[in-house]
Amino acid sequence: MIPWIESHTYFLGPLRLQTWGTFVAIGFLVGAFIAARRAKRKGLNQAYVWDLAFWAFLAAVVGARLFHVLFYEPTYYLAHPLEIINPLAPGYAIFGGFIGATLTVWAFVKRKGLDFLAYADIMAWGLPWGCGIGRIGCFLIHDHPGTLSSFVGAVKYPGGARHDLGLYLSVFGFTLGLIFLLLDRSPRRKGFWVAAFLVAEGTSRFFLDFLRVADTRYGPFTPTQWTVILIFSLCLLLNKRKKFFS
Repeated sequence: MIPWIESHTYFLGPLRLQTWGTFVAIGFLVGAFIAARRAKRKGLNQAYVWDLAFWAFLAAVVGARLFHVLFYEPTYYLAHPLEIINPLAPGYAIFGGFIGATLTVWAFVKRKGLDFLAYADIMAWGLPWGCGIGRIGCFLIHDHPGTLSSFVGAVKYPGGARHDLGLYLSVFGFTLGLIFLLLDRSPRRKGFWVAAFLVAEGTSRFFLDFLRVADTRYGPFTPTQWTVILIFSLCLLLNKRKKFFS
């Protein structure tokens, strides 16, 4: 089993920094760097990729926050509205971040007259690695505890070993990055990579959310699971038109 390791803040000289925020920032930079390198290989504009990464990151933070506020803890934030804009308060839902980032990328490329699917594929290439690194922060603050378990990959929480979804999602991110490298050995249609990321990330979250404890549910599913169902439905409709996976 995995030993209990916990870190919420650390000091860099006189500065007290957030562990989770640090890993998210590192993940963003690594993901953007990988995307920019791939853009160069594919003959696309690297400067646009860095611009996209910057605006998509800001939109992802806002989207992740709003998704959590609206669908996970609406009652609490109605009573404490100022907490919505408190950057130190917990509560960010990654699929809200994906939605915010996707809309921003679409708006950016439309304004510049660029090919949306081409640049979406480029950004998708950096996402697995960025998520893998960022989820290390989730693991270290243990904000995604799962059910009690004797699984070899469970974490020794105080009070008993549990699944830790932050750890699992970090491992999944790095694994997906490696799978992308293997799949890149063959030519792929435009849009394949962004569709593949959404399907893979959505599948992992849909099933892992059944292991979550003390989570908001609407009927049998969490807000993230309902969002995954919607995204899968859209992917199926788009695949019929574009044939990403043919």
